Amino acid sequence: MPAPSAFQLFGPSALSPVLVTGGTGFLGRRLVGRLLAQGRPVTVLARRAAPDLAARGVRFITAALDDTAALRDACAGIHTVFHVAAKVGVWGRYDDFHRANVLGTRALLASARAHGARVFVHTSTPSVVYNGRGLAGADESLPLTTRCPSPYPLTKAVAEREVLAADSPALRTVALRPHLIWGDDDPHLIPRVLAQARRGRLRIVGRGRNRVDMVHVENAADAHLLAEANIDRCAGRAYFVTNGEPVLLWDWINHLLTALGEKPVARRIPLCAASAIGACCEAAWRVLPLRGEPPMTRFIAAELAKDHWFDLSAARRDLGYEPRISMAEGTVALIAHLKNQG
Repeated sequence: MPAPSAFQLFGPSALSPVLVTGGTGFLGRRLVGRLLAQGRPVTVLARRAAPDLAARGVRFITAALDDTAALRDACAGIHTVFHVAAKVGVWGRYDDFHRANVLGTRALLASARAHGARVFVHTSTPSVVYNGRGLAGADESLPLTTRCPSPYPLTKAVAEREVLAADSPALRTVALRPHLIWGDDDPHLIPRVLAQARRGRLRIVGRGRNRVDMVHVENAADAHLLAEANIDRCAGRAYFVTNGEPVLLWDWINHLLTALGEKPVARRIPLCAASAIGACCEAAWRVLPLRGEPPMTRFIAAELAKDHWFDLSAARRDLGYEPRISMAEGTVALIAHLKNQG
């Protein structure tokens, strides 16, 4: 009989302490709630504390990802690290993204090893395989990107590579790539779409028939918990995580807008024109003291116009992952939630 693995000897139980970086964010908060429901002691490292989570017994370390002393403190006594935090966005200084996404992840790995953590679940992104082309049924055999017009995918690709390279019998590591996380209380994707639509700034880029995978936040949380539970089967590997139901992106957006009483998007712009506008915007934001993100970039143009859907075979096989909340079910709930919010 083979010797038991480190994870089998020290695997998670109701008392196994966990650290969630970015535990006050959209996905991180859902994950924290699920862990608390399991009775797990939870530490959260985030820039700001959340009184509602603190009231439920969460231990908070208020710090940035580049605070190495805080990372060491956060990892003390921890069995599993869920590294959800990252600097996200499509625009900004490469050094800022590198500091948070690469140096922060590197320091967190070192702290986890130093304190004897057993599992490290890293939240990556499908954009780490960006290649400028559409991705239709893409699987994990695609190489990590080394050329991308956005610093976010570049730095996340470096971080993912280092996380997987750090896998060892002492600390098992895995990377998950959830695509376009959405659901009730989403503070990013859906509010941005609605705001742009209400200002009349949304345009269908390209033919408008591109198929895109998304993942409901509860399904994304499921995948993270399954990765921890099945770490012996998935350690050292990366997995795409989606709803497994690619939608026609612009049809889905227009269905959502119509259901909320907003005008559907009808105006169109060719991909080549959107890419040219994006390049001009990028140049202006580099030279001029302009705040925020450009309204268009080459990366955004490609994301809005091209197919991005993924093969879930590996996640189903190794994690036992199966999306619980369908696109239809989640969309109905989202519309009701938004209407209730007024």
